[in-house]
Amino acid sequence: MAEDELQLDLPPELAQGWQRLVARLQSLDSLMVAFSGGVDSSLLLAAAKRVLGDRVQAGLCLGAFTPPWEAARARSLASHLGVKLHEMDACELDDPDIVRNDPQRCYHCKRLRLGRLKELAGELGLAAVAEGSQVDDAQDFRPGERAVKELGLISPLAEAGLGKQQVRALSRALGLPTADLPAAACLASRVPWGTELSEEALERIGKAEEGLRNLLTGNLRVRDHFPVARLELSPQDLARALDEPVRERIVQEVKAAGYDYAALDLEGYRMGGGQKTPEEK
Repeated sequence: MAEDELQLDLPPELAQGWQRLVARLQSLDSLMVAFSGGVDSSLLLAAAKRVLGDRVQAGLCLGAFTPPWEAARARSLASHLGVKLHEMDACELDDPDIVRNDPQRCYHCKRLRLGRLKELAGELGLAAVAEGSQVDDAQDFRPGERAVKELGLISPLAEAGLGKQQVRALSRALGLPTADLPAAACLASRVPWGTELSEEALERIGKAEEGLRNLLTGNLRVRDHFPVARLELSPQDLARALDEPVRERIVQEVKAAGYDYAALDLEGYRMGGGQKTPEEK
């Protein structure tokens, strides 16, 4: 793409971050983007498409860990961007290290998923594999980052010094529908560490959240304490959840998913559901 087509009308500091990202992508011959349809990977894919054109492709991991609405959004956006999308079932529940669900689950899962995408990229003759971590991720407990380094993947957003707010701002500048999406995580993150993962548990979590997404607008997590569903909601949704007929509908959706009880967590949504990391214990 011509240089003038890579220019965006941005404030100076944001423009510098965008130019760093463009320069990093221009250094690549071809690329596979690990794509989820979330905020970060969507910006990465859109930027890579602008810079590399048809030399970028995307890989989407499906299966028990991926909510169906996220897979649908990823397909829609890849089609909109004109990027070839490869889908694969990572079969996470076949891996005992993942099923054990200890605090290193994310490492084992990332190693499996990204490893398969790297193999696919090699088969397709793509020179590199990129994932969507950005600089603010380093502040959180993310054991999966070890897998990224071990596999030799690149993280162009982080390398360009872009944080979450800059990613969202650039997404708006590019007209991406993902710019203001709530934070997302795989369905396994709803199960407390130490509780083994099962297809049945992941299915009921996904079914409950899909039903609640029609009623509530902010961050939403159904934490699985079967037969209890502990609901974490954004502050703006807490009061709404107690008003009729929303309260009754919430109970109906949760029970229809297979739970016996719907419990509202008054602390609201927080990353990781309040579980302590190994460093905090």
